[in-house]
Amino acid sequence: MAKALKVPFIDTDNLITDEHGPIPAIFEERGEPEFRRLEEKAMEKAIRETGVVATGGGAVVSSLTRKRLKAVTVVYLSTDGKHIASRLKNGNRPLIQNGVEDWRRIYEERKPVYKETADFEVNTSGQPINASIQEILKKLGK
Repeated sequence: MAKALKVPFIDTDNLITDEHGPIPAIFEERGEPEFRRLEEKAMEKAIRETGVVATGGGAVVSSLTRKRLKAVTVVYLSTDGKHIASRLKNGNRPLIQNGVEDWRRIYEERKPVYKETADFEVNTSGQPINASIQEILKKLGK
């Protein structure tokens, strides 16, 4: 998406790990509340810049982050989850210890917040990434 728009790409998880180390270690040593505080700061920094920002799935749990996101365009990339098992296989996600089962529970809990926060939704299920990018560009009027 960033390449298509010719803007920088910013991943908030990378901002956090670059400054504070691996996310699983942050969860283990400092707890989820501290990670969420770091995530809020990373989001604040990321959306100050012009670019495409990738967030962690829990970023919108923060009411402060949701408030800040009102200043930018937010795209909710929804999914049916059929591809998730392969993405989680070698993962090290602190909140997803039981694989797809945990992912599905968390996703269903957060889905209403994703929908509320987003300016629009693109269902990425069963379509190549280029098709999703084209759909987003069209919805952005590009």
